[in-house]
Amino acid sequence: MNQGALSVACRHAAARAGIAKRVTAHTLRHSFATHLLEQGTDTRVIQVLLGHARIDTTARYTQVSAHVVAGTPSPLDKLVRNPKPRAKT
Repeated sequence: MNQGALSVACRHAAARAGIAKRVTAHTLRHSFATHLLEQGTDTRVIQVLLGHARIDTTARYTQVSAHVVAGTPSPLDKLVRNPKPRAKT
């Protein structure tokens, strides 16, 4: 399969799925990496699956969606919000 055939296949698949946005092989690759990251897959595993020699190359594909960031608890939330007042000495 060559690049042109892959592009045509992506376009046809998107049309059959009713996706109005432009879909490319790169879009699918990026989405694959992002979904793996959102499911908790280690970045090094994603690196191997994508065939990258350098982790910083993989990092470009693994953009975290806003809902994942919003749903991540902060360690600061575990702190006591209203500590008991100290006894005066």
